[in-house]
Amino acid sequence: MFVDEAEIILKGGRGGAGIVSFGKRMGSGPNGGNGGSGGNVHLVTDADLTLLNQFTAKSLFEAGDGHLGGRNRKTGKNGENLEIKVPIGTSVIDKKSLETLFEMKKVGQWELICVGGKGGRGNYEFKSPRRTAPEFAQPGLPGEIRELILILKLIADFGLIGLPNAGKSSLLNELTNARAKVADYAFTTLYPNLGVFKGKVIADIPGLIEGASFGRGLGISFLKHIEKVGTLLHCISSESKNPTKDYETFAKEMKSFNEKLTKKPEIILITKSDLTDAKALSIMKRKLKKYAPRIITVSIHDWDSIEELKNLISDKT
Repeated sequence: MFVDEAEIILKGGRGGAGIVSFGKRMGSGPNGGNGGSGGNVHLVTDADLTLLNQFTAKSLFEAGDGHLGGRNRKTGKNGENLEIKVPIGTSVIDKKSLETLFEMKKVGQWELICVGGKGGRGNYEFKSPRRTAPEFAQPGLPGEIRELILILKLIADFGLIGLPNAGKSSLLNELTNARAKVADYAFTTLYPNLGVFKGKVIADIPGLIEGASFGRGLGISFLKHIEKVGTLLHCISSESKNPTKDYETFAKEMKSFNEKLTKKPEIILITKSDLTDAKALSIMKRKLKKYAPRIITVSIHDWDSIEELKNLISDKT
């Protein structure tokens, strides 16, 4: 199962309590130390797109509590910080205000999300000329608590889109060192895959069927992953009996979900071109020409066509 949305609760650690302590010698006065600070909670970006899966079994995460103060004015040890990894492309939203706090855009991005509570003061801190032997200390303060909504939206330079079984995953594997699952049936790809070619990130978006924007098939869960893709590589199989309908079906679902998706730069790839003769490919290109300024025929078994696509990806800024 691929999880691209999650709700979690994060807590900074509680500060350690200060202590009441006096020196062993008569009249030596208070020496109780302060408690340590509670640990902080940080979010860290990672390239692993499946990281939101960790929140299906557990939703509450807490940093370590600060330790008690010690005798002889020793401050307690601070609580352990907690780092939680989230996938690149994750939007971090405050559940109460619905404000977007961060966009996790780069691998290694590090964000402080919850501050640990301060440690309580020991009785030494309350010593004064009028209060020479205070017999009290402070408890530690609780850490910050944040309820968050995490929504993953892929960040990629190119997105391979299209109906199921259009050859998207095979192309991703050929262009990059990705190892996306490939099989000769629809919905082989059940979650997005990423690959990198010459510094350009390419995303393989699972295929959608008519009615996806209303929840049919894989539903709208993957349409949002197209929102942050730079250029769309719209894959249409050369085996299609009605390529214009294939194109319009997908375009209709994008428009129903978010009309801005239809404004993105787009290149049509007629895939599996080795399975169709040149005349049929020419007719197909002519029918699709009204939809995009650039149409390429490509096959993973045709080295020249793959090189043409690689050059296009390399040159496009």
